[in-house]
Order: sequence, then C-alpha cells, then structure tokens
Amino acid sequence: MEVLLVGVTASGPGPALPQPRGPLTQALVTLLSSAPGPGAAVPLADAGTADPWGEDHQLALYLCYELHYRAFTGVDAAWEWHPAVLGLRRVLEDAFLDALRTETGTVAPLAGQLGELLLEPVDGEGPSYFLLREGERWQAREYLVLRSLYHLKEADPQSWVIPRLHGAAQAALVAVQYDEYGAGHPERTHSRLFAEMMADLGLDGSYGRYLDLVPAPALAVVNLMSLFALHRAHRGALIGQFAGAEITSSPGSARLAAALERLGAGPAGTRFYQEHVEADAVHEQLMRHGVIDALLQDEPGLEDDIAFGLAASVLLDERLAEHALTRWRRNSTALLAPVPTA
Repeated sequence: MEVLLVGVTASGPGPALPQPRGPLTQALVTLLSSAPGPGAAVPLADAGTADPWGEDHQLALYLCYELHYRAFTGVDAAWEWHPAVLGLRRVLEDAFLDALRTETGTVAPLAGQLGELLLEPVDGEGPSYFLLREGERWQAREYLVLRSLYHLKEADPQSWVIPRLHGAAQAALVAVQYDEYGAGHPERTHSRLFAEMMADLGLDGSYGRYLDLVPAPALAVVNLMSLFALHRAHRGALIGQFAGAEITSSPGSARLAAALERLGAGPAGTRFYQEHVEADAVHEQLMRHGVIDALLQDEPGLEDDIAFGLAASVLLDERLAEHALTRWRRNSTALLAPVPTA
C-alpha cells in the first residue's frame, strides 16, 4: 500500500511541473523546463485548435496562470512575463472566453440571478447533497482533491481586484478578504483549514500536490478566477464570480460538514466547512450590498460584466458537479486516476 506524505498546511513552494496531457502542454512543459531566451516560443497553432474544455487546453492555461502564484519548482521566475507565455495565454484565454459566452448564452439580469441563488432547494442534486445522503469516504476524499486547487489558494485571485476598486466597494471587499486570510491569525486562514481537513482524511495538503489527478472541469473553475483576476477589464466579472461563491457557500458548507462527520472525519476534518457556515452567511450580505451595490453606484456600466461573471461561475460549478456525480454513480473515479488509499 502506498503511504502518503501528509501535509498539514497550504504553505511551501510550488509543486513540480505536471505530466503533459497533449501536444500543447508537452510544448509548454518543455519550454518552462528550459532557460528563458528571446527566441523561445510555443506553437500557437496547437492552442488555436485545442478543445477549450479539454484536458490539454485547461492544463496549459492553468500552467500559464500558476506562474503568477507560486509557480513550479525549478521554473525560472522570468517566465512569468515572457512574451512567449503571454502570447500563448492570450490565445488560450480568447478561446476559453468564447466557449464560456457560447455556453452561458443570453445572460439573465444580475438581480434575477442573485435572487435565484438565494433560494436554497430542499432536495438538491449537487455534490454536497450526494455526499450527505449516500456518499462514501473515498468519494469525499476525491471531492477534496477536486477542490484542492481552488481552496489551497482561496482568496488569492480575488485579492488582485482590490486596487481596481475604490471607496465603499473596496472597503467591503477587504473586510471579506480579511476573514479569508484568518483575520490576522495565520492558523485560521481558510487555505490552511482546508489543508488540515485534507490531512484528517489521509490526503496530502501540500499546495498543488494533486495537480496531475485533477481533471479539466475542476481546472476550469480555477482558471476562470485567474482569468478575471489578471485583467482589469474583467474586474466586474470577478466580483460576480466571488459573489456567487459566497452566496451559495453557507448552506452547502453545512451539508459538507455533516457529510464528512458522518464519514468519520475528526474535528480538523470538518472545521473548514463549519467555519464557512457562519462566515459566508455574513460574506453573502457584504458581497451583495457592501460590494456589488456600492460598485454599481460608482460604475453602473459594470452590471452586465458582474452578471456574466456570476453566470459563468455557476456554469462551471455545474459542469464540475455533473462530472463528479456521473462518475460516482457509476462507482468510478472522478479524478484522472484514483487517489491512493490512506
């Protein structure tokens, strides 16, 4: 039986470069493994023809974005702003955005979307309902792996929007972020709580540890945040994404905490979600009224962008949920390969 090296924090350097998933990521991994130079390039033809929902495209985009976070062990820091990487990223982003706009179609008005998210179904069908009713421990562990790339960098993408807001909207957003980063207590940062939850279930909570196992639908959720965060033009869309996450978090977190407790998790294995039950009930109000209302008073032209970001976020969460539930109901893994048994 393989023994896991169990991490208990989300701190530390970036992970090793992952295994390629196609010609695009093969070329990009090869590039990032070399020294940056003026003649470095990635074949953009592969980027233009790759399926924007596919493994090769989403992993390539994730690799480009991750250079702005902790990057990868052994990768020269100069690649972060190298023209070859930025040119590739632009092609990948354009294709991803086109696919998102096609899938979301005509975006519903912002007020209607927010109102719909506030209506919690009594008998829903998402992963939190499944894990609470009938999920098994191995499926709960897979769920944490699927969400690990998101939650081990939780709040980091949204921090890029702080200097792009001002006044009341900026102040309210910083109040939400202050909680996400532990309100001044490093042991209470949400990324650390998630890592400790992973360790409680026999998983490695090291940053990026399971990148090679995480499929495209989960990568897309993280890539959406990074795409919006790194472009000032999409600051409204990032607020929409963040609002959607905070509005739906509290009831879903309550179900997940109960599901994990039912499946044998200890106190550390439920603390992350228990923290979100109370905190995100407050954050939901701050995001809707403190951030969105204030932002629209200052910049009413951002309403459509906020609505698009919210709709795109909901779309990708639903795609990930469908991916996981379809496989779990067939008693098969939702990952690219099963996670080793603790």
